[in-house]
Amino acid sequence: MQRLLAAKRDLRLPQELTKLDKFTCVILDDIGYVQHDRDEMEVLFTFLAERYEHKSVMITTNLVFSAWNRIFKDPMTTLAAIDRVVHHSVILDMMSVQSYRAKEASQQHSLVDPSAAGPHKAEEMVIATGNSN
Repeated sequence: MQRLLAAKRDLRLPQELTKLDKFTCVILDDIGYVQHDRDEMEVLFTFLAERYEHKSVMITTNLVFSAWNRIFKDPMTTLAAIDRVVHHSVILDMMSVQSYRAKEASQQHSLVDPSAAGPHKAEEMVIATGNSN
């Protein structure tokens, strides 16, 4: 994302986006985890719009779609981004799956304190979107 921001600042964003076309799928991990400013939101939206119906994007997030306004700030941009992301997508809701990291940590703690073990749920959704051609 930082490379795309620099390209936008230097007025070469289209060329930088074209470089990403060589990748069949780009993975955006933990979007929404860190608050973004307006420029980052615009670059993310432009990236998603450019790949829409042409190339695949895989997104992981702990935000449900109704909370994506935290990413895109503007309601219309949020709606447009969600519309592009969910069209042609496979959405895996991992919210009810046990987190392997939490499970490992729980097992390590249970060796010390048996009452510490218990189920821990993952709080993530995986969205795979792209052209099926």
